[in-house]
Amino acid sequence: MAWTMPKLSLIQPDWPAPAVVQAISSTRLGGVSVGPYAGLNLGAHVGDQPTAVASNRQLLVEAAAMPQSPFWLEQVHGIEVATLPVSSTEPVIADAVFSDQPGQVCAVMTADCLPVLFCDASGSQVAAAHAGWRGLAAGVLEHTLARFSAGAEIMAWLGPAIGPMAFEVGNEVVQQFTAIDPQAEAAFVRQSKHKWLADLYQLARLRLQHAGVQAIYGGSYCTFTQDEWFYSYRRDGQTGRMASCIWLQP
Repeated sequence: MAWTMPKLSLIQPDWPAPAVVQAISSTRLGGVSVGPYAGLNLGAHVGDQPTAVASNRQLLVEAAAMPQSPFWLEQVHGIEVATLPVSSTEPVIADAVFSDQPGQVCAVMTADCLPVLFCDASGSQVAAAHAGWRGLAAGVLEHTLARFSAGAEIMAWLGPAIGPMAFEVGNEVVQQFTAIDPQAEAAFVRQSKHKWLADLYQLARLRLQHAGVQAIYGGSYCTFTQDEWFYSYRRDGQTGRMASCIWLQP
């Protein structure tokens, strides 16, 4: 479901997370950015005016009533997982972030790639992962799950990503996934000799299920086709970024 604050429209995951777990995914609606970044661009690395990004980030904190600003990663389509709090002032290169400390806001940025939010049933651990096809195939979700306590009952929410009718990939992508799991072939629809449509949501569900996660929610948006709501790198090239965030309420 969506809820609206002044200037912003945020998506609140529809999942049975404990009350102490707070989570949102931003849209492009609201904010102060203009031009190709028009709206609530939260990416400081895409060419937008730094002052606009800073304003948008503060608007997000206020609209979502976050206990503090999110911790922003330097994402590289990899499998590294950061753990909050981080003491270093240097940029942290990672594509997922975990915390078991109240008040620490885990965040990942996307504009077609899949954001996945995690929490445990006891409401003591949370995480966020950035899962483009490269990170997904390499195991970013499994590496994120490995940070949770052994035996923890974990649930996952799949945030806004490019949908299965818009995500065209080549043979090499299909081969990477099916080499790991033959069942992944069901997530691809052949378009031509060398092109397929890929269901990123289904690929993520398969990886999560194989890792023991059965409580999986979300996965109903398409950043490419829902242009009024979302930024899409594949659609526009030069564009902004949304954020998916999760934290434990202090």
